[in-house]
Amino acid sequence: MAPRAEAKGLVGSRALAAVQPKPETQPQTAAIPPAADAAHLEDGTDRATLTFDLTRPVQASAFVMAKPNRVVVDLPDVNFTIDPEIGMPGHKAVGHGRHAAHQAAMSGLISSYRFGLFASDKSRIVINLSGPAKIVRIAAEPGEAGKSRLVIELAKTDRAAFQAAASKAVLLAMAEPAVPAPEMPAKGSAEANLPIIIIDPGHGGVDSGAMADGLVEKDIVFDFAKELAAKLRATGHYKIIMTRDSDVYIPLSERVKIARESHAALFISVHADKLTSDTQAVSGATVYTRADRATDADAARTAEKENQSDATAGVEGKEEPTEVSDILFDLTRRETRAYSHVFARTLVNYWKIAGRLNKNPERAAGFRVLAAPDVPSVLLELGYLSNSHDAKSLVSPGWRDATTDKVVAAVDAFFASTGTKSAGPIPTLPGGPGASKADAATAAR
Repeated sequence: MAPRAEAKGLVGSRALAAVQPKPETQPQTAAIPPAADAAHLEDGTDRATLTFDLTRPVQASAFVMAKPNRVVVDLPDVNFTIDPEIGMPGHKAVGHGRHAAHQAAMSGLISSYRFGLFASDKSRIVINLSGPAKIVRIAAEPGEAGKSRLVIELAKTDRAAFQAAASKAVLLAMAEPAVPAPEMPAKGSAEANLPIIIIDPGHGGVDSGAMADGLVEKDIVFDFAKELAAKLRATGHYKIIMTRDSDVYIPLSERVKIARESHAALFISVHADKLTSDTQAVSGATVYTRADRATDADAARTAEKENQSDATAGVEGKEEPTEVSDILFDLTRRETRAYSHVFARTLVNYWKIAGRLNKNPERAAGFRVLAAPDVPSVLLELGYLSNSHDAKSLVSPGWRDATTDKVVAAVDAFFASTGTKSAGPIPTLPGGPGASKADAATAAR
């Protein structure tokens, strides 16, 4: 692909497009986010151009990241009305007109790309590269019928130059979306002594999660999590906090932080899986807990995939702090994992009344989102988008109503069996998930 005449070479690890409409010329649109309604890709082995059609110009900045090699483009709030699967390998555009994308086979510099909200006022495009590339140009240009285009031009570069640019952008990559502190019940209020349960809809925003035939994981799990949260609140027995209440991305470390800072008594992360075409027969829900060693290869694969969420969203994942070798800490962690296993088993027993279970429904692996040493935590995979039976269930209001009822019943049974009535504050050294050491020891046996 021949370079455009206006290309001016390497801009550096951060490039800027600063063509914005004057506020006084379009005051009526100031509060309405611009929309991106089509994407176009020209992808070659040495150069690539990715273009988004916008209803009006936006300011954009970009930087590169390594391991894996990516280009991250940050934008203000943009409403992407484009099929989120369009940037995935092998996807065929469906439809015509402004919602269709004209796309190459992504066999050159670009291996895939994603787009969506990153925070409440910020959008992001993450371009996965097949090899080192540099940002040649990022610019807002006039489009057809008074619209605008965001043009992102890339060119092949050598590994040393790419690594140097990625190193300069480390601070940008580490910048995480601002996550408000969880709202805690006021002292003396009716909720003050209630156990706090964190409901964590997986993925979100620019990280769509698994996608298959128009189904998008982040939307499916959000709908499930909202209904579950509403039913748990309705019991009057719990204080419920959602890690995200809209389509934004929350880094994995922030999800864990929310659970710990809210002194949660239980953390439930909700996901849905997708396997390759040769494993379409695999179906049913699975409940995962945290373990240093995975119970099996499939559990290890699932954890590895879920742990890539930060990379997918263009966030430099933070290293988990080294766990202190301390008798109290070790006891706390063992107690917490014992409670996690109790709840996992309880959830499986209730789930099978209303929904399908995987042939191996209780598994464990090193999930980063379950890393809180003092909060019993499980990751619930609702089913597989790659299985036709599961796919039909996952979008069924009746199925969602029945299965969320059973999750509520499992939560009630868990708290009744463990004797946990309230969630206490976290001491300087983690002291447990809100239950006594004797209870945890009993649960572990």
